[in-house]
Amino acid sequence: MLLRSIAIALTFALSTAAAAVGAAPAETGPAYGPRLEGFDYPAPVKLFKFESQGNALEMAYLDVAPKQPNGQVAVLLHGKNFCAATWEGTIAALTGVGYRVIAPDQIGFCKSSKPRAYQYTFQQLANNTHALLASLGIEQAILIGHSTGGMLATRYALMYPNAVSRLVMINPIGLEDWKAKGVPSLTVDQWFAREKQTTAERIRAYEQSTYYAGQWRTQYEPWVQMLAGMYRGPGRDLVAWNSALLYDMIYTQPVVYEFGQLRPPTLLLIGQKDTTAIGKDAAPPEVRAQLGHYPELGRAAAKAIPRATLVEFPDAGHAPQIQDPDALHNALLAWLAAPERSRTRRPD
Repeated sequence: MLLRSIAIALTFALSTAAAAVGAAPAETGPAYGPRLEGFDYPAPVKLFKFESQGNALEMAYLDVAPKQPNGQVAVLLHGKNFCAATWEGTIAALTGVGYRVIAPDQIGFCKSSKPRAYQYTFQQLANNTHALLASLGIEQAILIGHSTGGMLATRYALMYPNAVSRLVMINPIGLEDWKAKGVPSLTVDQWFAREKQTTAERIRAYEQSTYYAGQWRTQYEPWVQMLAGMYRGPGRDLVAWNSALLYDMIYTQPVVYEFGQLRPPTLLLIGQKDTTAIGKDAAPPEVRAQLGHYPELGRAAAKAIPRATLVEFPDAGHAPQIQDPDALHNALLAWLAAPERSRTRRPD
């Protein structure tokens, strides 16, 4: 991990220097396979093999045991531009206090299978995850979802209410219905064309403005290269195609209307400077101005979810578990120790 981080930091520094003298940054850096071959994870990667929709699939996952188990399992559900590896800090925080952690890569993402033909739905991804946990003998778990993983966690908790002891959502998307608010529909082919234009430079610019509230640190760069490397590799078209299918799923399958049906105690951890909204850049200016207001969206979600606690992070963007991990993990672990509190607060 250290050598990879140094190499990636050097690539970023050279690109930045080129930009400073007026040259376009070259799209250089590591090239990974379509299943992120060549990129190291912080724990051994295991594979859950199963059949779905006529496909023989492999779901990659991490299963990290604590040194002193407390008897509870936490399942981490990654976001659209994230992988199981990006949970590295959260895995350490949870295992450090006794939780066994399962962190899968969903089908279509990262080290898992990327089928050419697959009907992506949150129901299907929830079913896949439930089957994985059943194969491990896990009947009940704490579910922690970030970004798109928050939408998946919502669907999972609605489908399998008795299997979720507590629900945590970190800057989930899907707190609003973009389609209903006027974001224009894009076809899968249009999403595919957009995804084929992915570069490290574009990823970095988006993440800096949205994930990290305008900040940038060298420790964020490996996650940029993790994504960009798949688009440099031999499976770039398959990666882009699956990404397009997944964006269509996210846009067309809102969960916001069902928050009132959630049963488990729920923690919302919301970075207040997040502005994420799927398809926002394709929307008219007057629509764009109404989207991605996370302070308002988080509070509305907390009111809609029956047993919700809201914790706000004033200076954080879309990924507070990476941008401000100490504050995020302190709030998470404190709530897990007393999950029935229902109030809104900012971290101490």
